[in-house]
Formats: sequence, structure tokens, C-alpha cells
Amino acid sequence: MEINIQKRVLAQNETDADQNRAFFKEKNVFVLNMMSSPGSGKTETLCKTLGHLMPEIRVGVIVGDVCTTNDADRLAVTKAKVIQINTDQFGGDCHLAAHLIDASARKLGCDDLDLLIVENIGNLVCPAEFDIGEDAKTVVLSVTEGEDKPLKYPLMFQVADIAILNKVDLLPYLDFDAALAVDNMKKVHPGMPVFEISAKTEVGFEPWLEWLRQRVKEKTAR
Repeated sequence: MEINIQKRVLAQNETDADQNRAFFKEKNVFVLNMMSSPGSGKTETLCKTLGHLMPEIRVGVIVGDVCTTNDADRLAVTKAKVIQINTDQFGGDCHLAAHLIDASARKLGCDDLDLLIVENIGNLVCPAEFDIGEDAKTVVLSVTEGEDKPLKYPLMFQVADIAILNKVDLLPYLDFDAALAVDNMKKVHPGMPVFEISAKTEVGFEPWLEWLRQRVKEKTAR
């Protein structure tokens, strides 16, 4: 019975995601779904990223969390358009479903956006299962986590179009093998680009920014 319920939920989500895709295509906006475990530095990465992209690229952000507006408040300082989704009112879901993205994107307004970033809820399992109609997915892994995370949570890294290895400024102080972590990512997703960065110092940012700028350009030029 649980399996059947799950199938119905995912089937409805796929329908909603397809509707989102059509909406985003109509609005000519590139949509990026950023996923990670809690504490990866995803919000700080976004804050620094927006600082480089704006105002050349017009950006909106949908922030997902179970509770609080802490991350949305930090991102709002960048002057991007930001809207918060808290899932505690829905029982504390650990992912953002497509219908929530639809409502939030319409409320945020996409007519004056080139790029919409969805900062998904910190979790390496559920967000990977739910298509939200995005153009690309990225997963952020930090060096304060284990090198084996891609092997333990393969679906997240299999569905991601790119990966970011964050907090590389901490490598001298940690027993973490960055090369092994990247190798494990590519074991589960061969050929996936991996950007090694520090959101704190902005080391390694340019390749990541160039990748994002190019994808936005390709979508908005259509």
C-alpha cells in the first residue's frame, strides 16, 4: 500500500513538473535546483554567486526550509527577489515538490527574471526524487562531510548535472581526500563536471560562474 501511495504522489508530481517546465519556457527563465545536505555552505555559495551575477543577470530565489526564514533573509541582502517556503505547515516535508514551486514562482513573478534558483531543503535523499521542472540540478558537497557520500546517496549525484565541492579552504585542517570524493562522484555519474570551490574565499569560483552564465545565456537567447 505504501508503494502504491508513493507512486501516485510521484506521478502527480511529474504532471506538476511538466506544467512548471512549460511555464518557465514561456517566461524564458533558466531554473536551477540546488541540493545538498544541511551545512554544506549552499546559502553562502548562493550569496557569493549572486554578488557576481547581478545586476547583469536578473535573479530570483525560492528558498526551502522546514522552519525559519534565516537563509531567505541572508539572500535578500543581495537584492535578489526572494521567496520562502516552509514545509512545517505540511508536516515538515524534507523536499520541495513541484506544486510548491509553481505557486511560489507565480507569486515571485518571473517576467523580469533571467535566472530562478531553487535552494532546496537540506537533504541528500528526498529532493533527488522530485522533479520540479528545473533546467538543471546541482548538488553541493562540502569537505566537512565524508568522501563516501556519493556512494551512500548515489541517486542525488546521478540526477545532478553538476556537483560543487565546497569549503576547500578547510582542506589543510581536515582528514579529507578531495580527489577520492571527486572520484566517487564520477563513479556514480561519469563525466559530471565537478567544481572545487570555497564560498568563503571564492577560490575556484570562476569556472562555476562561467558554467551558470552560459546556461542562462543559452536559455534566455531562445
